[in-house]
Amino acid sequence: MVKEEEYKIYLFRHGQTYHNRDGIFSGWLDTKLTKKGIEDAKIIAIRLKDKKIEVAFQTRLSRSKDTLRYILKYHPECKKIITDDRMIERSYGKLSGISHYNFIVKNSPKSYDIYHRSYNIPPPKGESIKQVEKRVLLFIKDLIRFIKQNKVNVAISAHGNSMRPFRRYFEKLTIKQMLQLENPYDNYFEYNIKI
Repeated sequence: MVKEEEYKIYLFRHGQTYHNRDGIFSGWLDTKLTKKGIEDAKIIAIRLKDKKIEVAFQTRLSRSKDTLRYILKYHPECKKIITDDRMIERSYGKLSGISHYNFIVKNSPKSYDIYHRSYNIPPPKGESIKQVEKRVLLFIKDLIRFIKQNKVNVAISAHGNSMRPFRRYFEKLTIKQMLQLENPYDNYFEYNIKI
């Protein structure tokens, strides 16, 4: 009988950014890590220090890349970094760059709740969580195939909204549970892929 092999996915959110700190819809806008965001990344790095990471995934946004850079300082065994925007943050469209406060003042708290956490309703010219989930699921399908073919452990430097469908898939959550998730800036989630 062939023994089953197991490989790991280490999923984490980028550290706190200036837009996170200031309550601004960033989406696909590039926003840098704050001092606290750098500390968040260093904490994740320490938590993952003794794990084996052979391939890492990031998005084009600097917050994903910069967080990953801190993690990989402890992982000389990681020989490949892949940029894949299917797990990029949700696009907030016309809301990008607007503060949550200004949006609520101009519109209403109810409008904020609809655009901020609605599964089906996208912000003007932006993406709904359902649309984000669709592209993240395509990424997951290819990721699992990649891990099985290459027999590697992977790290994924993701974003708050792209992590929600990722966690829903692996943790078997309902849509309601997924929408209530708050992803930490300073920790990671570990998932097993059996071959």
